[in-house]
Amino acid sequence: MKIHEFQAKEILKKFGVPVPAGAPAYSPEEAVEVAKQIGGSVWVVKAQIHAGGRGKAGGVKLARSLDEVYQLASQMLGMKLVTHQTGSEGRIVKKLLIEQGVDIAKELYLGITLDRTARKNVIMASTEGGVEIEKVAAETPEKIIKVYVEPGFGVQPYQLRNIAFKLGLEGEQFKNCIKFVEALYKAYIESDASLAEINPLVVTKSGEVLALDAKMNFDDNALFRHPEIVAYRDLDEENPLEIEASKYNLNYIKLDGNVGCMVNGAGLAMATMDIIKLAGGEPANFLDVGGSANKDTVANGFKIILSDPNVKAILINIFGGIVRCDRVANGVVEAVKEVNVSLPVIVRLEGTNAEEAKKILEESGLNFEVAMSLREAAEKVTKAIS
Repeated sequence: MKIHEFQAKEILKKFGVPVPAGAPAYSPEEAVEVAKQIGGSVWVVKAQIHAGGRGKAGGVKLARSLDEVYQLASQMLGMKLVTHQTGSEGRIVKKLLIEQGVDIAKELYLGITLDRTARKNVIMASTEGGVEIEKVAAETPEKIIKVYVEPGFGVQPYQLRNIAFKLGLEGEQFKNCIKFVEALYKAYIESDASLAEINPLVVTKSGEVLALDAKMNFDDNALFRHPEIVAYRDLDEENPLEIEASKYNLNYIKLDGNVGCMVNGAGLAMATMDIIKLAGGEPANFLDVGGSANKDTVANGFKIILSDPNVKAILINIFGGIVRCDRVANGVVEAVKEVNVSLPVIVRLEGTNAEEAKKILEESGLNFEVAMSLREAAEKVTKAIS
């Protein structure tokens, strides 16, 4: 689950992570009131969407008067913000964050996430703040500091000192950086976050270390422990098809291609998308129907896939382990009749009772193409859309 910057900062403040003074605003008038409450003579008006790259797209502006706060807020609210993460469709700005201006001496990067290969949390830091960390990793990977935290031990004082030292900080900046990283790690762990990213992490001319920006994502499987975080969910920022799929406990992610995919198991779904690409096609979605691929789950899967106008053909790839292939085949036949699927459907069923399943599909009288291998399935579905 993703949340907005202002929401992430609300969480961080609870754990003692220093952030600039600020508050959300939903109208130009409210933006001016927030600026008045903050005080000072310089404010930052920030568009709030679930995507990075807002600054480059015109979604982060400095205001040097209350009139300018009002003007910028009026321009941003309702605008379509297109960034490298939103795609060409962009996102409509419906809320803002108004913050105090900060005297920036240095811009750094700090992020915490789980390294699945190492099976440890990793703290990443860099002197190259304010730019895309992916670009830094690709062009100057030596500028990224990585510190792995041993499970059960937590981040150690010497690791915190090492991060601050390698960032080139001294004196009060050094001490404040240690406190910052320690507080951020605590926030990351105790909120069951999957990502806590501060870019940029700024050092002010007075030696403060502040989260100028903040991004937090959370492990969906742990949200039952955090109703206060669930309350932050913004459905306006989520894909309508993904919201609909979640109602049926389907794991769905919309992509830009034209081949609809319905698969059981996340690993098999990833492999299916890969082989579609290798065959020259473009997957339109990731859809994992889970271990019980029955009539209802398949029918709901069809409804979600067919709601995407870009889909020109559908590939069903089911491995029958616990669930038998013949039962899945019967479910697919019933679901196609119920949903009235008119697009080409290629089905590959492998595992328990696969031969019986093939016979059910071939004798159904419906417009199925049966594939015996994953490669054949990918080739057939790619041919169907050409």
